[in-house]
Amino acid sequence: MRVLLVGAGGVGSAAVSIAARRTFFETIVVADHDPVRAERAVAGHGDRFVAAQVDAASADAVTALCREHRITHVLNAVDPRFVMPIFDGAFAAGADYLDMAMSLSHVETGVKLGDEQFALADTWSAAGRLALCGIGVEPGLSDVFARYAADELFSEIDEIGVRDGANLTVDGYDFAPSFSIWTTIEECLNPPVVWERDRGWFTTEPFSEPEVFHFPEGIGPVECVNVEHEEVLLIPRWVKARRVTFKYGLGDEFIDVLKTLHKLGLDAVSPVRVRGVEVSPRDVVAASLPDPATLGARMRGKTCAGTWVRGLDPDGRPREVYLYHVVDNEWSMREYGHQAVVWQTAVNPVVALELLASGAWAGVGVLGPEALPPMPFLDLLNGYGSPWAMEER
Repeated sequence: MRVLLVGAGGVGSAAVSIAARRTFFETIVVADHDPVRAERAVAGHGDRFVAAQVDAASADAVTALCREHRITHVLNAVDPRFVMPIFDGAFAAGADYLDMAMSLSHVETGVKLGDEQFALADTWSAAGRLALCGIGVEPGLSDVFARYAADELFSEIDEIGVRDGANLTVDGYDFAPSFSIWTTIEECLNPPVVWERDRGWFTTEPFSEPEVFHFPEGIGPVECVNVEHEEVLLIPRWVKARRVTFKYGLGDEFIDVLKTLHKLGLDAVSPVRVRGVEVSPRDVVAASLPDPATLGARMRGKTCAGTWVRGLDPDGRPREVYLYHVVDNEWSMREYGHQAVVWQTAVNPVVALELLASGAWAGVGVLGPEALPPMPFLDLLNGYGSPWAMEER
């Protein structure tokens, strides 16, 4: 297996440190628009890693780099605005493809997350090629949990609700998101999507349906709200349930900041002219905040990603469970040198690549993680030293 990893930011760099301990691949080429960042990501990890420069907005550039290095699999670790050129570039090069966030929605035209990729599913299938989409932690591990619950724990599912919460703090900053603010703005300010068996997909108001969810391992109660997220678009395609939701524990202050950015137009992606320079307001916000990859030494606490499922067990009795994965920032920094949120996202595509290399996972077309058998993934995740768990509720 020869992998092109596009993006040497927080998640991409964490993926390098995780993969460096595994033996399933021959080469990983780490490419970024900034060659210095790519060099920094591979430094000290051995000669199986190669740094390169790439324009992620150019499908032709991705294709050329794949061909130069005889790439078999492309892992996309950049903002979702670059999904389609990387997706198309991988296909043109004859490589399989993985990402952690799907193609963007376009509210004004009714285009949902992932629609642009699913529109090409038949093309990928006809070519005998695999695009495994949404294989981070959320989406990703959360979808694997949903499939596991359907296969092993329930005879009938009323609701699958992905719930994400944390008690992380960042010393010295009043506001310092632990993940890409560009992506956070996109998913939090777009209308959230909900799926119901009798209605299909529909949208609600941003930050709707607040609920207090109790997270395990000392995190405790966190208020969660509806957010646009890929799981709601993926899970119903392969898992039977009456309702699918995604709720994120943001907190009042974070929500207020996002609402203020929206009121001021600072969430916009279309460039505005400032003193003769064209600049995207959202890019300015992102550039003004600390790089999430650099926050690890200042962060304290844990992050939890998981899937809450309610329905009937195999014997027809009511059951409610929360399948989850917790990462303690102190552990991830000590063991890997990367903060908890980016490490938790990065470990899952590396596990998926290893399963594809071994043949334990295989498929063609445009698939979500829930289209594939869950146990090989969950077993191997445990083998990476970061076990998942389940609570009866």
